[in-house]
Amino acid sequence: MFTSGLFTSSGNTAGNTLDFSSGVGFGSQRQSKSGIVINQETALSQAAVARSVKLLAESIAQMPCNVYKRNGDEREKAPEHPLYDLLKYQPNQKDSAFEYFERGQGFLGLNGNHLAIIERNPNYSVKELIPVHRDKVVILKGSDGLPYYKIPEWDNKVLTMRDIHHVKGFSLDGYQGLAPIQTNADTIGLALAVDEHAASSHNNGAVLSGVITRPKESGTIGQDAINNIVSTFKERHSGVRNKFGVAMLQEGMDYKQMAMTHEQAQLIESRKLSVADISRLYGIPLALLNETAGESYKSVEQNTLNYLTFALMPWIRRWESAMHRDLLQPSERKKYFIEFNFSGLIRGDIKTRYDAYAIARQWGWLSLNDIRRLENLPPVTGGDVYLTPLNMVDTKNQKIHEQINTATPEQLKEIEILCRK
Repeated sequence: MFTSGLFTSSGNTAGNTLDFSSGVGFGSQRQSKSGIVINQETALSQAAVARSVKLLAESIAQMPCNVYKRNGDEREKAPEHPLYDLLKYQPNQKDSAFEYFERGQGFLGLNGNHLAIIERNPNYSVKELIPVHRDKVVILKGSDGLPYYKIPEWDNKVLTMRDIHHVKGFSLDGYQGLAPIQTNADTIGLALAVDEHAASSHNNGAVLSGVITRPKESGTIGQDAINNIVSTFKERHSGVRNKFGVAMLQEGMDYKQMAMTHEQAQLIESRKLSVADISRLYGIPLALLNETAGESYKSVEQNTLNYLTFALMPWIRRWESAMHRDLLQPSERKKYFIEFNFSGLIRGDIKTRYDAYAIARQWGWLSLNDIRRLENLPPVTGGDVYLTPLNMVDTKNQKIHEQINTATPEQLKEIEILCRK
């Protein structure tokens, strides 16, 4: 249940002392020039849009979200903080962390805003984060310049920033985010129109694989004879099992394979361009939309890195900064911070990882247990030692150099035994 304070006015709330200058926006439906109305449902019916939104949402959702504590120059996880379990496991009674972040990023990809009601404990710590759809909320600009959130379905109750966790996409006014549905409705509408035209062509158009012709001097034949010739030819030479068979035509008949028409070729090219347009809107490389024509393995690998850097990272930073602002108390912000752990997304293949671990181990910035922790393996005894290459020892430390250049009695004994063999 929601806390009672969420719906009651205090002496300093917007309803008593503030005048709202205007509503900043409402709804997420646009009319495109192609004649197709663009909203969340119609946009998701376009394959490239659906893939882009789902890819970003699943990428955000699969990254653990952790609360960290600053300890001088070091950082460590803060499981004692109330937000730790809430963000990592279950933000509310209904949703798992994966479901919550997936839906939130899905909202951001479709309407540019993720809104969640913050239910707090008596000590003002966050108890639950309850998502609410953007179309259910009117964002108001108060005379103090701060946003307020009116929910018409809840008797027009007005909530302050303290009660709402708001993650915004790209924004023109700083109060509400925008998504491609609002900024580029014509591009999505054109892609949907091309898809609709292609489907209509298959449904209503006459598409032939080939034509059997007879010379004029052979005379005309009845419809029954035509049907018999066509059905017999199709039965003997259609299908996978009849591929590369040999056909014999009589009475001067000739079979002509039908080539792709210019209109069909243009339609295919238009659909490819639509996918490219959608990929630009969401900043996702074509390879990740399963459009990999002409790309090598190396270029696909580079595209994946570009996706993480230029498409996903801005969304990660938006989430982190909004959670830092909305969920942490002002007194906590210097000590605690919230971050996604996206190391799992940049893990390479096993050989690449092991080569990187070998370099890190050799040069001393990772210990054996550090490496095992990255691979989700338990620590081992003596695994916290950091190595230093012999040629990298400080020249001022004469004692270490003497130890390097002088064999121990045990080493001398081993050398003697080896020389006797």
